[in-house]
Amino acid sequence: MKQPIIGYTKDEEDHWVAKLACGHHQHVRHDPPWTNRPWVTTQEGRERHINVELECKKCDQGVAPDFP
Repeated sequence: MKQPIIGYTKDEEDHWVAKLACGHHQHVRHDPPWTNRPWVTTQEGRERHINVELECKKCDQGVAPDFP
């Protein structure tokens, strides 16, 4: 299920995590060659991706929200 990004936080390993409108978190790493998300490395890039929809696997699985 697609959900828009509403903000960001960092995890305990200092990786960026998107906060989705559904209440779930999803990592948005830039880790080439497997994951190419150079936009996540800058504040401007992250801001440009607010409201961009990501596929939320937690929603598909019926997992409870990570945050209120």
